[in-house]
Amino acid sequence: MATQNKLWAGGGAGGLDPEVEGFLSSLAVDSRLLVEDITGSIAHARMLGKTGILDPESAQALVSALDGLLAEAKADRLVVDPASEDVHSYVENELTARLGDAGRAVHAGRSRNDQVALDLRLWLRSANESIRGALLVSLGAVLDLASRHTGTLMPGYTHLQRAQPITFAHHLLAWAAALERDYGRFADADERADECPLGSGALAGSSLPLDRDMVARELGFARPSRNSMDTVGDRDAATEFAFACSMLATHLSRWGEEICLWAGAEYGFVGLSTSISTGSSIMPQKRNPDPAELVRGKAGRVYGDLLNLLTMQKGLPLAYDRDLQEDKEAVFDAYDTAFGSLRAFAALVRGLEPRVDRMREAAGGGFAWATDAAELLVTKGVPFRTAYGLGKALVEACRAKGLEDVALLSVEDLAAVHPLFGEIGAAALAERFSPATCVAARDLPGGPAPGRTRAEIARLRAFVAAELGVAGKP
Repeated sequence: MATQNKLWAGGGAGGLDPEVEGFLSSLAVDSRLLVEDITGSIAHARMLGKTGILDPESAQALVSALDGLLAEAKADRLVVDPASEDVHSYVENELTARLGDAGRAVHAGRSRNDQVALDLRLWLRSANESIRGALLVSLGAVLDLASRHTGTLMPGYTHLQRAQPITFAHHLLAWAAALERDYGRFADADERADECPLGSGALAGSSLPLDRDMVARELGFARPSRNSMDTVGDRDAATEFAFACSMLATHLSRWGEEICLWAGAEYGFVGLSTSISTGSSIMPQKRNPDPAELVRGKAGRVYGDLLNLLTMQKGLPLAYDRDLQEDKEAVFDAYDTAFGSLRAFAALVRGLEPRVDRMREAAGGGFAWATDAAELLVTKGVPFRTAYGLGKALVEACRAKGLEDVALLSVEDLAAVHPLFGEIGAAALAERFSPATCVAARDLPGGPAPGRTRAEIARLRAFVAAELGVAGKP
């Protein structure tokens, strides 16, 4: 076990007040960065040897010891001493315990400030990759379900009121569109985080002949960071990642709400398999959409993490301030919550049991053909605003007779609304206004016509396959 010395020199003989020392410790949180800290130290040690800052034998001794620590950490055999101030102190002190004075050389040319910034960016890259992989899995689950329901009619809603007929696939592809944007947000955030902070020192770099480009290449970054002062005080990468998590959580929350509505008796559009629903402790007949509800509820937690990060930074002067120690707990929680919600959502989608007959029945109600009535008149040369009023008049004519089916109106009733309706006739209008015909007529990019949804499913499958780097779907 290493002797736990601070990475900074103390001032007085008495040392820190134990309460203050405990308050300053970040080990409980940043021990999660153990692998990243060792990985960064390996690249740094190699650079120290190549540049001649350390002799080759000392640099190789550091690299070998760090390689050993990394293997132990990845195998969960490296137990971090709880007396350490933080993970960075632990790694350096462990090296010193194993190598003696040679271990003390690893910190040449770096500060804990740029070390912290590096570890966090390394972690963010890994977290970003994981969450994008989970996004592709969820997108694949949505596409699998949509592909089976390109012809399944259902009502589309605005203001939670039945509006126009669509297909179940079209609604699911609205989920897919947002998931694709979420994927793009994480990709964008990852690109802007692709700078290596190491070599920035405390704020002004180092007078040692560091090779920042070498370290950046070793760690897989596109380049060294542009400004040493900005780098150590910058938490944009963490904040942007938390924002992407927040947008994802917003989408998942909305869809969780829709699943809850659809599963209720008042809608009855889906059943819930036993793999995604729970029972009641007192009512034996109940199946509750608990995962959907919890996905909905966890969004607020991710929002809190984002607000934490924004508020922490809003009044900080450059360069580094200890406030920034609070970044990791927020960004770790944002990731854990969003990632867990995303995996639960994929399971939810796989466990839905669509009730096709109930959806189809609902799609034909509520005069959902009214817009089509107006657009039919537009094709005959009637100005839209006039046609809109006539479509409404046709609805009122049905309501006056207690009908929803235009096929039951007489020729006189139709002609009283507009002669064109009378000429077309009730049977032809009923066919033109059927949910299936209304959906098929919306054969535009982004529309619900089955051919359009099948094409969009194919496009998104190709996107998923390309991002996964394999042929086929997840």
